[in-house]
Amino acid sequence: MYRLDPRHAPAPGSVLATGWPAVAARLPRGSATVAVEGPPTADWDGLAARLAAELRAYGITVVPLDLRAHHAPPAEVRRRTDDTDDPYFCRLAENTLRELFDDLPTPPGPRGRELVLVYGPGAALLPHDVLWYADLPKRYAEAAVAAGTGHNLGLPHGAGDLRRLFYIDWPVLDRHRDTLAPGVDGWLDVQDPDRPTWIDGDGLRATLAALARRPVRTRPYFNSTPWGGHWAQRELGFGPGARNTALGYELIAPEAGVLIGPHAEQQAEIPFQLLCVLHPDALLGPQVRARFGTSFPIRFDYLDTVGGGDLSVHCHPKEPYMRERFGWPYTQHETYYMTLGSPDTRVFLGLREDADIDLFRKEIEEAAHDGVPMDPADHVLTFPAEQGRLFLIPAGTPHASGAGNLVLEISATPYLYSLRFYDWLRPDADGRPRQLPYEHGLANLETGRRGDAVARDLVQEPRTLRHGTGWREELIGALDEMFYEVRRHVLDVDAELPDDTAGRFHVLNVVEGEGVLLRTAAGERLTLARAETLTVPAAVGPYRLTAIGDAPVKVVKALVRAQTGAPRPRTGA
Repeated sequence: MYRLDPRHAPAPGSVLATGWPAVAARLPRGSATVAVEGPPTADWDGLAARLAAELRAYGITVVPLDLRAHHAPPAEVRRRTDDTDDPYFCRLAENTLRELFDDLPTPPGPRGRELVLVYGPGAALLPHDVLWYADLPKRYAEAAVAAGTGHNLGLPHGAGDLRRLFYIDWPVLDRHRDTLAPGVDGWLDVQDPDRPTWIDGDGLRATLAALARRPVRTRPYFNSTPWGGHWAQRELGFGPGARNTALGYELIAPEAGVLIGPHAEQQAEIPFQLLCVLHPDALLGPQVRARFGTSFPIRFDYLDTVGGGDLSVHCHPKEPYMRERFGWPYTQHETYYMTLGSPDTRVFLGLREDADIDLFRKEIEEAAHDGVPMDPADHVLTFPAEQGRLFLIPAGTPHASGAGNLVLEISATPYLYSLRFYDWLRPDADGRPRQLPYEHGLANLETGRRGDAVARDLVQEPRTLRHGTGWREELIGALDEMFYEVRRHVLDVDAELPDDTAGRFHVLNVVEGEGVLLRTAAGERLTLARAETLTVPAAVGPYRLTAIGDAPVKVVKALVRAQTGAPRPRTGA
């Protein structure tokens, strides 16, 4: 059965505390300076007030220092972090968090039974005796900014902006958090503002060290969008009150979290990225780490249009454009695996042989500026979205999933660069026209691969790589220009298939059947159910999959291809 909240046990000796009284009890009893770091989305005023109230019971006076009041002036923060007038994207910020301040304040020295509490983004920049990190997963920041209640980093009093959040705030915050992870004294999950959960720093690092060497599943969630469907609501139980379940975050490394704790009432969600930062060779493998640094390069997500609409027709940046214009060292190659589809639903992919690019541009512009509808199929090929089919989507290729499909999107990690050409004239959730960065799209449009070459290169037939009693492994998609490939394990009832990471991580997803039992050479046992995604770290080495249930099982696997030539290594997310 699909698990909405897969949890992992903390390492032996880890200390978990839940609720403000238990959390405050982990603080020094006065005469110390405590820095509490974290993203701007956290309720910093509430956190400081609750800790102060709890410590009064011990006769301790809290002297607060809110670092949000000490940022450089708003105009200066904007000048230092964003030098482009592009309304859709900006180059990923390379700033340090320190650059968002002019002069940092000097915290007062604690006297007697005083505890100086420095809190807010950048608190670790000041001298301190104890360092905690108070975290909210990124989905909270995105939701708050979209709702008009969230603020951007360094701009605590202005209305938040998603563009700044994605391309400035998150890169700066991620790098800062990653540098603190080896020395943080405690990690505080504040998703429930009335009942936070804290884990000690040593226990956190010991748990991450163990998880980097055994199969790990991240916490899934779904977003709603104007095109979204309802499959995940009906089949998985996600968001029954939401408008739809459009984009399913199975494993998108910069946002993914790992739940650590014994049960739902005592768990902390830790960024998956910390596994890459603290244990890159164990998780990624030395060869992958040499190519990608500490950036986890493959993502798995769902595109749910079952009962929904067509996605926008769009493409993604080619590598030189991605690197030079946006600052990410590798590009957004994608694939669509049709977990659910039919001969009657469709996928848009690649240009028609007779596509007229000038006419394509003209119709895009008329749709964007004058609201004139167009038919993308006049320019872009369509294919039947047959269940089990994989479509390869190298950067620059126009594409979209049609309505009525459940796509398992197996892609390179960059995920915030959809260069939309056409979005069916539909508004966003607030009734405003959806953004159409079509000039970026046209600048990256791959015009050379069209017509028959699209079907030949991008819609490949499975090829058996190896087989045994009751099982086979197929290669279902690979291109020289794409750094990863997609394979599929096919297992008969009760069949057992041997595999080996051989120094490169694997990502698995059960696409048909009840599921599999995974057993590692180290003795780990884990059941993976239909629709679930699992990361098998490089350090796992040999493992075996056994089909469970009374029907055959199919498991999709993605891995970085063994080849030389590389994007420059990247640290952080």
